[in-house]
Amino acid sequence: MSTTPTASGAPAAPRIPEAVHRRRWAILAVLMLSLLIVVLDNSILNVAVKTIASPAPTGLGATQSELEWAINAYTLVFAGLLFTSGLLGDRLGRKKILLFGITVFGLGSVLAAFSGSPDQLIVFRALMGLGGAFVMPATLAVLMNVFEREEQPKAIGIWAGGVGLAIAIGPITGGVLLQHFWWGSVFLVNVPVVIIALIAMVVLVPDSRDPNPGKLDPVGVLLSVIGLVLLVYGIIHGGELADFTDPTVLATILGGIAVLVAFVFYEKRCDHPAIDIGYFKKPAFSAAVVAIALTFFALMGVTFFSVFYMQSVRGYSALQSGLLILPLAAAQMIFAPRARLVVDRFGARAVCTAGLILVAIGLAAFGLFDANTPIWLMEVVFFLQGTGMAHIMPPVTVSIMQALPREKAGSGSAVNNTFRQVGGALGVAVLGSLLSTVYRGDIEGHLGAVPEGARKAAGESIEATLGIAERMGPAGKALIGPADDAFIHAMHITALASSGVALLGAVVVALFLPPKPPAAGSPTAQDRPTEAARR
Repeated sequence: MSTTPTASGAPAAPRIPEAVHRRRWAILAVLMLSLLIVVLDNSILNVAVKTIASPAPTGLGATQSELEWAINAYTLVFAGLLFTSGLLGDRLGRKKILLFGITVFGLGSVLAAFSGSPDQLIVFRALMGLGGAFVMPATLAVLMNVFEREEQPKAIGIWAGGVGLAIAIGPITGGVLLQHFWWGSVFLVNVPVVIIALIAMVVLVPDSRDPNPGKLDPVGVLLSVIGLVLLVYGIIHGGELADFTDPTVLATILGGIAVLVAFVFYEKRCDHPAIDIGYFKKPAFSAAVVAIALTFFALMGVTFFSVFYMQSVRGYSALQSGLLILPLAAAQMIFAPRARLVVDRFGARAVCTAGLILVAIGLAAFGLFDANTPIWLMEVVFFLQGTGMAHIMPPVTVSIMQALPREKAGSGSAVNNTFRQVGGALGVAVLGSLLSTVYRGDIEGHLGAVPEGARKAAGESIEATLGIAERMGPAGKALIGPADDAFIHAMHITALASSGVALLGAVVVALFLPPKPPAAGSPTAQDRPTEAARR
């Protein structure tokens, strides 16, 4: 690879080799397939939680807490190792890391499918999180190294649209599988996708790495893993207890924050840091990662309760619930690849702010839903949320990735995904805790007829209440109406809280995100040389 200076005299990033450049769109398709299995799995699981909660042999008889851990075990390992996997990709080669991650993810999927208990499912979900942590950053890092700067916004838009595709395919696939097969099929379906992705990756995807990675920073890596795991675990534990003032929760969260602060101080003083903390001084970088965290905080909590609203309150099947989410996915698939055109005209700041406001409006609309809300209105809201997301994720991702040198793409992608996962975990925990607390407070006064030994369990969630009501026979029918009312009230409160978080994200973006990314010819991390350099 040759380089030439830019007009400013700054050294330019090397051009992409011609052989790689010619097959860049085929490589992007392979990367999207790899991304698909990670996102697909989580969207399928959201549809399957009700079935897994059912007693054996239909499900595993998982409690609300065990269901949350089946989701959160993945998140905990995934978030804890994202940053490390990005560094390893930059150092060892992103293709190698991607192959390793997909293989581990496939193995975890097989084991999860044949789990004999909720505890086993939680362990194997954690293994899947390990694989996913090595897949997610590598896909974006490879993308940044096979597309030139001027094509990166378009490629990232398509990459983000792939998430919308997975959101659409996941619930529908999950619904079809749950209608015809046992619950484990929602994990086993990953295996053929994994095999296809592995073969295509070996054939098409080039390897890339940082040519000058410098010395290892084991202390920084260890601090990042410990800090992230403690922080995410404390958040999850607080949500599980529905009490963030519990001493064990506070100690874990504060411990995680303290370790991450130590990580920042160490990295600032280290002559070979794992990540240059100076990147966070760039508004294009720092405002974008905060926007991602706040967006996923708001959305992940709502995603968790919307499944129970559609299935437990409205009575839709898993397949019907999946079909109802189609407008959200369709909007992302339609608008995400085209978001760059809107950004070119109005600027990233205006587009992302408008997107977050749209998401906030969509979330607030859940505060008006009841047991008889027309389906068409729900579909409009989902489409609105998808449209908002499609105009947030591509611009902020471009902003983050183009703020860093191309050889640090793995680290940049890891930071992007780490903030997203921590925000999502916080959303599930905090908003899930709020939902649970409000629901419990409303339903407790209606549990007088429930046997005393089962009363506490019956108040944990609407699914637990309905399960107890079914076992009580005719006497339990009186619980169904109050359970629906209590859940809807709790959903209203939670939806308004999540909408407020999305509005906070809009404020951050409006104040701090630059209107446009630096032009391709300016002296930035990814300046491109003249066309002669390729020849």
